[in-house]
Amino acid sequence: MGNAQSPSNNDPRYVSAARAFTQKELEDLRSLFNHLAAQSQTNAKCISPSVFQSYFGLRGPLGERMFDLVTQERKDQRLTFEDLVVAKATYEKGTKDEIEEFIFRLLDVSGDNFITRSDLKIVMIAIFNNILCIKDSQDRSSSHEDIVNIFLNAAKFSMHNEGGTEETMSFEDFRNWCTHLPSVKKLLGSLLLPPGSGRPGSQIPKLLTSTAIDSNIILLRKEYAWHIGGALSQHDLEDWNLLYHSSVNGLSFNTFLGNISNHAGPTVLIIKDKEGYIYGGYASQPWERHADFYGDMKCYLFQLNPVASIFRPTGANNNLQWCAINFTSEDIPNGIGFGGRVNHFGLFVSANFDQGHTFSCTTFGSPCLSKTNRILPEVIECWGVTQLATQDKHDAVKGTVLERFKEDRNMLKMVGLANSSE
Repeated sequence: MGNAQSPSNNDPRYVSAARAFTQKELEDLRSLFNHLAAQSQTNAKCISPSVFQSYFGLRGPLGERMFDLVTQERKDQRLTFEDLVVAKATYEKGTKDEIEEFIFRLLDVSGDNFITRSDLKIVMIAIFNNILCIKDSQDRSSSHEDIVNIFLNAAKFSMHNEGGTEETMSFEDFRNWCTHLPSVKKLLGSLLLPPGSGRPGSQIPKLLTSTAIDSNIILLRKEYAWHIGGALSQHDLEDWNLLYHSSVNGLSFNTFLGNISNHAGPTVLIIKDKEGYIYGGYASQPWERHADFYGDMKCYLFQLNPVASIFRPTGANNNLQWCAINFTSEDIPNGIGFGGRVNHFGLFVSANFDQGHTFSCTTFGSPCLSKTNRILPEVIECWGVTQLATQDKHDAVKGTVLERFKEDRNMLKMVGLANSSE
């Protein structure tokens, strides 16, 4: 790979890659290349590593590795227009396998053809520090390194490198890791889009709480919110409002139901138990009294600490969401939960909010979420997800008929533009 030649206009790799783009897209790429090459002190013939890394917001080992891959590991520090076209055709417009193979190679930041826990740690630190720009907080009980480790704990390293001291990640290990960390996969698959352009995987919901609440008691960190939001669409990643916190409102089922009753949208339920494990579920439907399971396939379970993972519905059954209130039958346990079956839920908290359980379940393909099946909640909090489309609709009602007509026209134009760019 180190002896690879830069592709030319006649190179079959470039000719094939160019077919993936429209003429307008190629012209835009040419304009981008010319703009960056002009800043690179190379007589506008190529893009330098520093300019490339600065423009795409990729600094340090991750930026260096991306530059190596885009230039086909020639090590000549020169990125040509043909390099850019070939790389973006593979990375952004290739088949699922081609894109995953590119990301898999990107994780090998050491460039030794093996992906170890150390490689992943460098990548996750770069994501939090340089791309998401989440700074380590001095007043938090868990450090930034602890947060990085929960993402690494979701990875498996099933291969042994005879010449190294660390176990290495297979391609199947990588795919499984991405399945449980969709936010990571989204972001790693969009790094050749410029920052600030709505780069997929980069949005963190705005966490809204009362100013009277001490931020140190909040379970939902920005990193956790980014992780949970990886399984959601863009319009679910705007404002998340704290509706209930047991340390403020008390461990009370009735208070919980009262606090969330005015929120019509989805909610994020988070539990920290007395073992120190943190986990929860995304409820796509309101918490309302039912004698049986309800909900839709947008529900999912997640783990936050000591491992980060998301478990989406497998389609094995429709036992998605549970909310039983004031039933007297033992066959209808009062409380809230997700997945599994009655008295053997994927996650369940009793109506007393003092105990619950978590079992492996086929509904979400999830394991026991805590250290043991029986859980003793220490902290429970619930966040209301403000959906962008709902907010727009609410705001539009405030205007006149003419104003709403104009807004609708503009919205249609935006939708048309969005559809044409996909």
